[in-house]
Amino acid sequence: MLKDFKIGNINIEGGLCLGPMAGVSDLPFRHLCKEMGASLLVTEMVSAKAIYFKNKNTEPLMKIDKGEHPIALQLFGSDPDIIAQMAASIEERDFDIFDFNMGCPVPKIVNNGEGSALMKNPKLVEEILIKLVKSVKKPVTLKIRKGFNDDNINAVEIAKIAEGAGVSAVAVHGRTREQYYRGKANWQYIKKAKEAVKIPVFGNGDIFQEEDALAMLLSTGVDGIALARGIQGNPFLIRACRSLLSEGKKLPPVSLQERKEMMLRHLRLMVDIKGEHLALLEMRKHLSWYMEGLENAARWRQRVNTENDLEKVFQMVREL
Repeated sequence: MLKDFKIGNINIEGGLCLGPMAGVSDLPFRHLCKEMGASLLVTEMVSAKAIYFKNKNTEPLMKIDKGEHPIALQLFGSDPDIIAQMAASIEERDFDIFDFNMGCPVPKIVNNGEGSALMKNPKLVEEILIKLVKSVKKPVTLKIRKGFNDDNINAVEIAKIAEGAGVSAVAVHGRTREQYYRGKANWQYIKKAKEAVKIPVFGNGDIFQEEDALAMLLSTGVDGIALARGIQGNPFLIRACRSLLSEGKKLPPVSLQERKEMMLRHLRLMVDIKGEHLALLEMRKHLSWYMEGLENAARWRQRVNTENDLEKVFQMVREL
């Protein structure tokens, strides 16, 4: 059921995309998602203004390894000229696709007129996308929501604008910015966007098990699925989706041993790539997510979130 397709000149095998998540879809996590069968990886959000002002915190966000292809680098911003200029300035880096973010609901981004706030201004969206596409040779994709709020649902309009501007694919999250991640994602707006354009469309929202991915494919006709919150602490979901959607096979539940091995591998990757101090701090949320549904999870999370000895954290995982 999953088909291969192209984004610009880039082959996408199987249509399972890692949805970009700030503070989550970093290099160590992307490694694991690639191993589990992700068709396309996407970096955390990178600010065009931060590149312009040479912010030192931006460089690690743009670090990409050879084994990650195909991978998109995700930009955000609101100034069309800065976005276009900064995209051109980094195009020679080792990634395959530019992804532009118009889906982020976080207040500090929205209050800056960036992320999902842009959906309120289709004219500015068109200017940004036209200038971005013209400034680079690599394909450009777009991440949007169904709208900003219930009075401003315009995913179809924005998808058409994107296609007209030369954007090569669109990912649609079935919630408004006002919803954040509350309530249910409305997949009908994803379907409407898919039917309105000829470029590939990814569906996003409420994919927490492989049957959800199958239901989205059947109900919307999308080309691919963007997996986000459902793979936090559960990169195995990518493998499960690929098995069901490509081979029609439902995999057995993930064993505790497999989960422990993934947690340990994630820890080691964090240490190798970011060092012990950041690994200890940043793995707390990941380890808490991995514990979802396990016995004594609440007490274990409390311990791991206050433990300052990295080796003791490793031991806690081994003793699960």
